[in-house]
Amino acid sequence: MVISGRVQGVGFRYATQQKAIEYGLDGWVQNNFEGTVELEIEGTEEKLYAFIDEMKSGYNPVIRIDHIEKQINEEAKGYKRFSIK
Repeated sequence: MVISGRVQGVGFRYATQQKAIEYGLDGWVQNNFEGTVELEIEGTEEKLYAFIDEMKSGYNPVIRIDHIEKQINEEAKGYKRFSIK
């Protein structure tokens, strides 16, 4: 996923990591040069959609999600944890 909005410099990556761990999801999150945040995540479909729904709320009033570009890949990469790049 690529997330745009007010997502850099506001704790978005750390909040995303915490929520991913709470949902038992694995993958990574990183800031992109152009001001977006990129996220690759694996887990059950139910957990992924619940995580995305919560992420859309922005986690806190400082974070604002304007757009989420999703690309679904059914092939697992086998991540063992969730990390911040």
